[in-house]
Amino acid sequence: MGLSRLAALHGVATSYSPSPDVTVSVPDDTVIAVLAALGVDAGTPADVRKCLAAAESRSRLLPPTVVVWAGEPLPPALAGLPPGSTVTVEPEPSDLPGHPAGRPPAPLSMRARAAAPAEPVASGEPAPEAAPAPGAAPAWWISPPPGVHRIHVRTPDNRRATATLVAAPPRLPQPPEGTHGFLVQLYSLLSARSWGMGDLGDLADLAAWAGRSVGSGFVQVNPLHAAVPGKPTDPSPYRPSSRRFPDPVHLHVESIPEYGHVRDRAALDDLRQDAAALSEAVLNKGALIDRDAVWELKRQALELVAQVPLTPGRRADYCDFLAEQGQALEDHALWCALAEVHGPDWHTWPEALRAPRSPGTARARSELLGRVDFHCRLAWLTAGQLAAAQRAAEDAGMGVGIVHDLAVGVHPAGADTWSQQEAFAHGMSVGAPPDAFNARGQDWGLPPWRPDVLAATGYAAYRGLLRGLLAHAGALRIDHVMGLFRLWWVPEGRPPTDGTYVAYDAEAMLAVLVLEAHRAGTSVVGEDLGTVAPGVREALARRGVLGTSVLWFERDWEGDGRPLAPEKWRRDCLATATTHDLPSTAARLTGDHVTLRHRLGLLTRSLEEELTADLTDTAEWLALLARLRMLPEGDGDEEAAVRAVHRFLRRTPARMTGVWLPDTVGDRRPQNLPGTWDQYPNWRLPIADPEGHPVTLEEITASPRLHGLMEVLRPRKPRTAPPGERRP
Repeated sequence: MGLSRLAALHGVATSYSPSPDVTVSVPDDTVIAVLAALGVDAGTPADVRKCLAAAESRSRLLPPTVVVWAGEPLPPALAGLPPGSTVTVEPEPSDLPGHPAGRPPAPLSMRARAAAPAEPVASGEPAPEAAPAPGAAPAWWISPPPGVHRIHVRTPDNRRATATLVAAPPRLPQPPEGTHGFLVQLYSLLSARSWGMGDLGDLADLAAWAGRSVGSGFVQVNPLHAAVPGKPTDPSPYRPSSRRFPDPVHLHVESIPEYGHVRDRAALDDLRQDAAALSEAVLNKGALIDRDAVWELKRQALELVAQVPLTPGRRADYCDFLAEQGQALEDHALWCALAEVHGPDWHTWPEALRAPRSPGTARARSELLGRVDFHCRLAWLTAGQLAAAQRAAEDAGMGVGIVHDLAVGVHPAGADTWSQQEAFAHGMSVGAPPDAFNARGQDWGLPPWRPDVLAATGYAAYRGLLRGLLAHAGALRIDHVMGLFRLWWVPEGRPPTDGTYVAYDAEAMLAVLVLEAHRAGTSVVGEDLGTVAPGVREALARRGVLGTSVLWFERDWEGDGRPLAPEKWRRDCLATATTHDLPSTAARLTGDHVTLRHRLGLLTRSLEEELTADLTDTAEWLALLARLRMLPEGDGDEEAAVRAVHRFLRRTPARMTGVWLPDTVGDRRPQNLPGTWDQYPNWRLPIADPEGHPVTLEEITASPRLHGLMEVLRPRKPRTAPPGERRP
């Protein structure tokens, strides 16, 4: 009982429910290990009693972080203050546009009042004219501007407290109704100019074409976070070194202004020839995308580019970028420089370098100053091309633009875990509990953030992460958005079945998200597929976070289990036919995905049983499409079926409709096959046609199959073709 109480005080679950009628107890040793990762010693009954007594005896006037929503009631921590308490809010200077530089904003002082209007307010403040409206903050409360402030409280008996105050708008900005766009893994999108994988130049070009030619409102890409270097590099974009900074492997080298002024043109020409050979191998010789080879060529080219002096204007822009990014960028660049010398796993570095603020690290910072500057410059160049891609989308008339993706975590050996060691629960990994689809559970190998450290620091790391990602985004997709509420922690060395849920302050996580997205003017899409705790989708919807609805999973689960009619779909979502972790629509319709999993030994039933179940599932959907007259009766044409699926998606009330770009050319291969590692080339395949032959961006945009599909979503607006150009 004592361990359960102690766990509850720290948000650690001692049981969980994989289904409504099943409850599973968490092993005590798992609970003890998780508490230890949170700095709580519960190794013995005596330790439990000691920690429990200490925790229950603590009385906080305010929690470390307090959330207030504009126009909504105050949280209990503020609404329940003793009458006569003095409350002072120090607004964040950056949150007050137009405030004179160098002069701090005036504090907002107020005094908590009793329910009756007899308590005097602070000197100099006008008395309220009327009682507050239902659902509003009390009359004594002076709402601070949206931002992250400091709040100070002093009670009449002279108790004092200081906390971070997150003041957030009530909801996120929303995308235009009925927006459609493309979903693509950027590395898979090679153009005739690519250096062996898709890049930010290709992204900008796709956005410009899609907005102008087929009326698309957005392009959603995979996470572009910085990867952990190494040979071979982990190709998964969902296990990065840092989520705060992008990976320069995505740079389009020739678009860098200094590129044209490199003196050693022969060296650049050699690199370009090698890059062309990489692309040729991928596009025409069956080679996989080789991120390491691409980066080696780009790194050499960028070393030459870095030798070109910046113009005064470019130098000023770079200096502004360094000032804006501050310590976070310097730490990231230093980690990159140290990794070049000591390898990519900071746990194996000399002990003096394993802490970012150690004397040894300070010396290394001075010794590697040139390399630190090089990696800072790469971050600046990449940010510039990210901004250019969003501008290209906006200039093309896109209502949203580029939708970036936030991975659920980071690599345990990467830059973020080195520079923010205190924020991570070391010895723990994020995953998923056993469920009906995976009896073994999942371990993703990602160390989780400590919720107690996040709260104590005012969610600084989370705020910085969001601000960096949203700077050049039209919207943000959050992978496993349920992680804002809770995450499944797995102690190191144990199977995923021996994990447990750890709760996060969802109110604070959502408030920071809404605040930062409001500042950037961006909307947010949450990937809420799979097991979702009760109330989570409702809480997300209340704050304007869109959900994700995939056609094959949308059934009347509370009724007859049949495919859900289009009018019954939820409105606030991104509706798609598939995702990067699922079969392409052509593979789903033909059953190719089942035979692929059979060849790889991934089926839990016989091939015949799996094919029968899959055929039944697909037939039910095709029958619904036929009843709705979206699919001509008896038409067995695959392209017609793919168009019918997307015609159905457009019939739903979903705010956004996403088209998997490989679907537009009939690609049958998934980009990622969960449950595989070396058995399948995850994250390394170019977009291909039905026969598996890779196709370029130029070929995709000219594809009659693509244009036939896009006519289903929105008729192409007329345009005049430039002289000599044939319209597809």
